[in-house]
Amino acid sequence: MTNNAKLLLEPAIGTYANNITKYFFATRPAFLLAALAACLLGLASAKLSGVNLNVAFAMATILLALVVHAAVNVLNDYFDALSSADAFNTERVYPFTGGSRFIQNGLFTPQQTARFGYGLLLVAMLGGLWLVAEVGKGLLLIGGVGLFIGWAYSATPLSLNSRGLGEVCVLLGFLGVVIGADFVQRISFSWQPVFVGFPYALLVTNLLFINQFPDYKADKLAGKHHWVVRLPLTTAANIYPILVLLACVWLLAMALLQRLPAMTLWSALPLLFALRAAWLLQQHYAEPAKLRPAIQLTLLAMLGHALLLTLLLFWNAR
Repeated sequence: MTNNAKLLLEPAIGTYANNITKYFFATRPAFLLAALAACLLGLASAKLSGVNLNVAFAMATILLALVVHAAVNVLNDYFDALSSADAFNTERVYPFTGGSRFIQNGLFTPQQTARFGYGLLLVAMLGGLWLVAEVGKGLLLIGGVGLFIGWAYSATPLSLNSRGLGEVCVLLGFLGVVIGADFVQRISFSWQPVFVGFPYALLVTNLLFINQFPDYKADKLAGKHHWVVRLPLTTAANIYPILVLLACVWLLAMALLQRLPAMTLWSALPLLFALRAAWLLQQHYAEPAKLRPAIQLTLLAMLGHALLLTLLLFWNAR
């Protein structure tokens, strides 16, 4: 995609008819599907254990997870603006990398972005406290850890992604969403959502990982020393298929140990998209403009696995 075509896709002043749509799209709503999929896996985990799902609590869980994820996206834009990471980014693969461009293209000031992000966090915290009162204090621990991880991923002075801990944050954060959605239904802690959600958390981590290749030069200039920056690009590219393999091995192990029904092995089929993406990454890790198909395939693998696994778990729980 040429730079001119890329800029046409990006938001600009006058793109949105009103403030409601502008604020909505500032959250990068398409990427909130990752949180939705994690919630569905958590609900399926509880259902597999014989729990009768509370629809109202399920909807509240999904809404809160989406608000938290939206807040993390917006705050990531804010802190990447402070570090100039997004301003430096001329090799971005929009809309997948390089942020929402709302600050860089003049739709929001950094201060407006910060207020919006922290406002979303406040809404999530208030809604979370209500849900804690309904289902138990264990959710307070899950939610508190999740909010801290989401904030600390980008926020100074911690900036965990700049310290090589971003992948760990994403892995724990999305696994935590699965655990939280299960807890709200089960009203107790269980290992079941870990058995269910770990492969998905690995695949979301892989999405972050591949997205960092187009951002490599900008992040390096801005001092964001994640693992794609820290490692030689040839070495970093080899990590992607390792994470895919770990997801497959986990699914197989859980089936063999009877922690998951054998039919859930079918949920590994979408990982074929990730294998194709791994090959493309090997070929083009230093050519950001050619990584768009690999990023799209990574998304297909991640969401395809989550949807298929959710359906298989609900089918088995009938």
